[in-house]
Amino acid sequence: MSISAKRKQELINEFSIKEGDTGSPEVQIAILSERIRNLSEHMSAHAKDFHSRRGLLMMVGARRRLLDYLKAKSDDRYQQVIKRLNIRR
Repeated sequence: MSISAKRKQELINEFSIKEGDTGSPEVQIAILSERIRNLSEHMSAHAKDFHSRRGLLMMVGARRRLLDYLKAKSDDRYQQVIKRLNIRR
């Protein structure tokens, strides 16, 4: 359900704005999106796992807050991120 260190580093390299950037909203949204995808697959196989469902909903809420922050800060960056990650909005 969690992402590997290698995959996480790939996401950081792909979405970072500058060298060594791990805390920008784009990177955080990309990592959360990957974790949400993995947990969604788990939930399709284990529908009654309510503890994981709560974690999934909390991650979706955190990603939503980061997306709202990014949209308020820069609409261009927001549009770019949702297009690259195929997030509907």
